[in-house]
Amino acid sequence: MFFVFGGKKNVTFQKMRSELIVDVSPADISTALLEDGRLVSLQKESQDASYAVGNLYFAKVKKIMPGLNAAFVNVGHPKEAFLHYLDLGSQFSTFAGFIKSVKESGGKRIPTISKLKLKNEINKQGSVSDVLTQGQELLVQIAKEPISTKGPRLTTEITFTGRFMVLIPFNNKISVSQKIKDNGEKTRLRRLIESIKPANFGIIIRTSAENKKAAELNAELKVLIKCWEDSIAKLAYAEAPSLVYEEDSRAVSLIRDIFNPDFEAIHVNNAEIYEQILKYVSLIAPDRNEIVKLYSDEMPIFDKFNVTRQIKTAFGKTVSFRSGAYLIIESTEALHVIDVNSGNRSKASSDQESNALDVNLLAADEVARQLRLRDIGGIIVIDFIDMNKAEHRQALYDHMKEVMKKDRARHNILPLSKFGLMQITRQRVRPALDIVTAETCPSCGGTGEIQPSLLFTDLLKDKIQYLVHTLGVKDFIMYVHPFVDAYLKKGVFNNLYGKWRREFGKKFKILPDQSLAYLQYRVIDKNNNEIDLKEEKDTSNSESSKKERRSKRSKEKDDSES
Repeated sequence: MFFVFGGKKNVTFQKMRSELIVDVSPADISTALLEDGRLVSLQKESQDASYAVGNLYFAKVKKIMPGLNAAFVNVGHPKEAFLHYLDLGSQFSTFAGFIKSVKESGGKRIPTISKLKLKNEINKQGSVSDVLTQGQELLVQIAKEPISTKGPRLTTEITFTGRFMVLIPFNNKISVSQKIKDNGEKTRLRRLIESIKPANFGIIIRTSAENKKAAELNAELKVLIKCWEDSIAKLAYAEAPSLVYEEDSRAVSLIRDIFNPDFEAIHVNNAEIYEQILKYVSLIAPDRNEIVKLYSDEMPIFDKFNVTRQIKTAFGKTVSFRSGAYLIIESTEALHVIDVNSGNRSKASSDQESNALDVNLLAADEVARQLRLRDIGGIIVIDFIDMNKAEHRQALYDHMKEVMKKDRARHNILPLSKFGLMQITRQRVRPALDIVTAETCPSCGGTGEIQPSLLFTDLLKDKIQYLVHTLGVKDFIMYVHPFVDAYLKKGVFNNLYGKWRREFGKKFKILPDQSLAYLQYRVIDKNNNEIDLKEEKDTSNSESSKKERRSKRSKEKDDSES
């Protein structure tokens, strides 16, 4: 907390508290960024996700499209990937020749690019037919993930991204982030990188490199060059199409760009991922490794930090914000549309113009948050409440630009049109995060008819009995909806939960999970492995069960007669 004293008034500035929550499940990894407890960013990626941005593939040109000045390339995805002429890179001639040399070497005496003489740059106005042929093998990198019906978008201008810099093979340029304003620092960084980088490697110096020591930058540069060398070594033996390089840890790749040494804490609920993140933080901020904390409580980590509830309220078609106003968010293939509604504002001003400005300014804050939260990219059109005064329209435009400064994705904002619409374009490299908050009934599957909910406790008891007596699993945790958990544990002495523990043993537990629907449940064993009980349905009245019982009775009768 910082205090500034001036005149008779004391002005207090509270430092924002930032926390990163990492939820690791067998299927995926989710990271939630909280600022003062408020969810501002959510990323979710499958553990076995393929074709992620940054992955390198050894691929083959499938089809040349002169009309599009592009080629379709087979990287193993069901949809052919798209490679435009402008994404080949200026040094494509040198790059293509190097790839051919690596394949011809067969893994022996692999050439190094530091000793190469770069060829002339390709013509920016040239044709794809001049430099690519059908069946040609290439090393390509995923620039955009598959989105909807489109395959991945590719580039042959390979990059390796680190915390402080981006390494670009077949390039000798050194660029410095424009967000570094100090010219002296820019000059220092440029001279430092020039003195340590090998020939024929370009470097983009990122904002986080500001005021970093030479040893830190040199250490990361060596790591990035090693990634390139390992990829080329694997390329020598690869068969197209095949994966050549991907991030060692999805958790590290997820937090790399959003990590800030000023984080209050990073909570992780998986020991292995905890070690990976701790190693990464120790490397880039050794004096801050104590912020990485292993979460070991039995309550789901997103429930503990109130992330689940915020996801339920922040995603969906209608999103409410302060004073009763709300947004309606609709998405199509071509663009995203956001409508601003004042709703039943309790603090509405008597002046309609002032009221519209107040709602629009609050809506701008929420829109900026939603774009980051859902990772919405492409064209976004926002229908704000109409305002007649030019100064109010300008104030809204300036405010939107200010609140969008925190957004790391490249974006462009246009002033309000005469129809009161604001247009924003935002960089899209992966599909927008679409979380369905409406819950389909797990009992009826949406048909509208379910078994009596009062019998749900009988079902849970049957599952516990099956686990304990049939499977022999006594040490487990059963997660249920918070309402069901409260019902099972109501009363101090004579509650259902207590009765079941006395009957089946006290090693198992029942705990609430906010992500579950009302009549859902899940079970994990002591090793945190999920036990699938959904297939253990009552089939006593099915035709197959009746036939089995008739066959069994007939066999028993025959045995008794014989």
